Amino acid sequence: MDNEEILPLVDADGRVVGAASRSECHRGPGRLHPVVHLHVCNGCGSIYLQKRAEDKLVQPGKWDTAVGGHVAAGEEIGAALAREIEEELGVGPAALESSGRGIRPLFRYRWDTEVESELVHAFLAIHEGPFHHDGREVSEGRFWSLDEIRANLGRSVFTPNFEHEFELLQEHLSAAPGGDAP
Repeated sequence: MDNEEILPLVDADGRVVGAASRSECHRGPGRLHPVVHLHVCNGCGSIYLQKRAEDKLVQPGKWDTAVGGHVAAGEEIGAALAREIEEELGVGPAALESSGRGIRPLFRYRWDTEVESELVHAFLAIHEGPFHHDGREVSEGRFWSLDEIRANLGRSVFTPNFEHEFELLQEHLSAAPGGDAP
């Protein structure tokens, strides 16, 4: 396991308090580590989702946030987000920034499952695509209308984390000045 990814351990405020291997962090809840998520919406207010590869440890074959991944030890949140955008969407962050609205922070929250404990840093970008997926991470991706998402909530189509985050996203955007998309 010499090449195993090392993740920072953080407190509830995101301050680094230690480090552990990825496998240690995935041995159950309690080892809080930071992750980044990016929601990508198009001009019509649809949300781009990725379908997780079938061999993923967590929630294989389910639809999830456009971008999601661990922050590595010693890596800043912004650098992790840029790396994950390139890995999972196949575009540089500059392509998303060029939409005129850029990549904006949304919210941060703790997510505990039987596998792990994550401190999720969620962001939003507006972009039409196209995107180019890494087949090892993502089996496919597409824009979903809000009605399509709502019709499939609670039916094991999406990851539980995405369903939770979709509710937070709607609350956040409806409270934002101007009721930003989606």
